[in-house]
Amino acid sequence: MQLRYQFRLYPTRGQQQNLARAFGCSRVVYNDALRARQDAREQGLPFPKAAELSAAMTEAKKTPERAWLAEVSAVVLQQSLRDLEAAYRNFFDGLAGKRPRMGAPRFKSRKDARQSIRFTANARWQITEGGPLALPKVGEVKVKWSRRLPSAPSTVTVIKDAAGRFFASFVVETGQAQDPPGTTAEVGIDLGLEHFAVTSDGRKITSPRFLRRAEKKLRKAPKALSRKQKGSNNRGKARLSLARAHARVGDARREFHHQLSTTLVRDNQAVYVEDLCVKGLARTRFAASVHDAGWSAFVSMLEYKTARYGRTFARVDRAFPSSQICSHCGHRDGPKPLHVREWACGRCGTGHDRDVNAARNILDEGRRITT
Repeated sequence: MQLRYQFRLYPTRGQQQNLARAFGCSRVVYNDALRARQDAREQGLPFPKAAELSAAMTEAKKTPERAWLAEVSAVVLQQSLRDLEAAYRNFFDGLAGKRPRMGAPRFKSRKDARQSIRFTANARWQITEGGPLALPKVGEVKVKWSRRLPSAPSTVTVIKDAAGRFFASFVVETGQAQDPPGTTAEVGIDLGLEHFAVTSDGRKITSPRFLRRAEKKLRKAPKALSRKQKGSNNRGKARLSLARAHARVGDARREFHHQLSTTLVRDNQAVYVEDLCVKGLARTRFAASVHDAGWSAFVSMLEYKTARYGRTFARVDRAFPSSQICSHCGHRDGPKPLHVREWACGRCGTGHDRDVNAARNILDEGRRITT
């Protein structure tokens, strides 16, 4: 399977300028190619092929208006054209029903908070013996290696996020991880807002509510930004301060998801979780709390980690009435308002905690659909 490994970069001032130049050239090539395709569509002509767009880009380097494209690696510019090809392919596949629908490719703006470029093996980038990442026409960039790469990567994507941080992203092939501790335990997980997760064995994991805890600072930062004059250096600093505050919240949430998902996968042979309709819940009055929880990212982590460790994973259909069924006798007792947190079965009289009972039913349903 393929996994993405991301490491923090610490470029010097000069290297940051070189990367900014590469980001800009990549964006211009992308926009030029997109404009050429849109013009062809308006004129009723066939779409220019990738080879034609590449040849047009090469010719543009010889003109005074686009001569500065030669100042960056040609591989970066070619990969920008590949990204446009992929964007159109995904758009047309969505129209054909082969994948979820997505919008048509749009022009990139130099004001976009996130920028990225990609180097392939043809660019002859390398990880040097001393540790830095040697990038063509950028230099040897300092990297914070937090772990070993399981195999040699063929490409590297350099990313600048909204908070002004730089990262190197590698997608590498990796086999199954070392055998985790042997276990026959299975777990069903009910996700919620008051408790982030409730397991079928009765464990309740309190929701950290990272966004709620940072609300005070996040309220001040936008106000400070709005008071700055547009185009001023102080406005740029205020925007960066706001982006860093949101980045800290996102990093803390991601770390929590990783720690909890790793624990659940290592301690259980099978993991079953309800397939929630996050988009629908995000339209309710609980939208901020739903986004703060980050259920989709957490479930995705569970899915790929169970595959990597050779565990069993299944999503229970969202239509399954996990909160209406008695996990003791199987009697369906009907829907209940959200404020009802404990109830007794009308047939056998067994008392239930609403969330623990739902998790047990998810465990039973998960076993059924995987056998």
